Amino acid sequence: MKHKLTQTVPRERLLSLDALRGFDMFWITGGSYLVGVLTKYTGAGWLKVIDGQMEHVPWNGFHFYDLIFPLFMFISGVAIPFSLVSKLEKKVPKYDLAKKAVTRGLILVLLGFFYNGVFSNGFENPRLPSVLGQIGLAYMFAALIVIYSKSFKSTLYWLGVILVGIGIIQLLIPVPGIGAGVLTPEGCINGYFDRMLVPGRLHGGVFDPEGLLCIVSAVTVTLMGSVAGHFLRDKTTNDQKKIKTLSLIGISTIGLALVLSTFYPIIKACWTGSFNLLTGGIGFLLIMAFYWIIDVKGWKKWSFFFRVIGMNSIFIYLFHGFVDIDKITHRIFGWTVLWGDFGVLFYTVGEIMMVWMLLYYMYKKNIFLRV
Repeated sequence: MKHKLTQTVPRERLLSLDALRGFDMFWITGGSYLVGVLTKYTGAGWLKVIDGQMEHVPWNGFHFYDLIFPLFMFISGVAIPFSLVSKLEKKVPKYDLAKKAVTRGLILVLLGFFYNGVFSNGFENPRLPSVLGQIGLAYMFAALIVIYSKSFKSTLYWLGVILVGIGIIQLLIPVPGIGAGVLTPEGCINGYFDRMLVPGRLHGGVFDPEGLLCIVSAVTVTLMGSVAGHFLRDKTTNDQKKIKTLSLIGISTIGLALVLSTFYPIIKACWTGSFNLLTGGIGFLLIMAFYWIIDVKGWKKWSFFFRVIGMNSIFIYLFHGFVDIDKITHRIFGWTVLWGDFGVLFYTVGEIMMVWMLLYYMYKKNIFLRV
């Protein structure tokens, strides 16, 4: 079967999943900047608190902005039971599903190369790891685990083994000349593996946040998403029980992450196990909330803005990487900056809505970039 990038979206979808994906992408496609502009325009103290969350922590710790990448991976995991397990139940050969998962992973790796402009400065010092590559490979391995697991419990076993394994590697295996468990940019074992095995330049100089061990670690976040998808898809369980189960798992996972963080720091840049558990736990609570509001209570209209973004998430990510949106916006709305802070606010909203209208046009025409 030929692999297609563009396809019509099936009629039956989990609307909350599209909305949450769009909510996630919104923050890196203008939402975070909009918060900063609103903060400056209004001077509101509560907005200053939110604005402070719209940037990555330098190393150790956690801000809301650190959630965006792993949440996308969690969401891709939620879709696995709906897209793959359903086909397994229909006796689609495992090999065919595995081939599709591998193909998707490799396509995302290639798209990551293009997004990075991997050879734009010549062939001597390319950067091979990428956000899209990590998403693709983590999804690929998580999907293969689900496909070839004999039961749901086997998937949980793999999740536990990888989490514990990452913890052992990061805390107990010494880096030559530095020691074990030194979770600094120079001392973390992630960077040691990257410097030894990854050709070209590393994004962090001595490590890469999308490096080899980070990819393996991130598989757990996608697997946690597949666990959430398993419960959401369970037709033998009523919605009330699904909400309770997802809430309990989310709260427990966050609690475990906070306990572990007392000796195993929450660090996004090297995807520590505590970071994975924290973001996975938040993912459980967010998908629970979106599912309850949209799919259970039926309050859908407010989510349409986000669903339009979420149904073309890969396209909008690539679009922002390859198109100078600010230059286009300046040609259309540049005159508004003469209005001072309000003009900057109008300009920012105009840029967001201009891109959203493109996505809305694609939505109306049933054009969706799928990998």
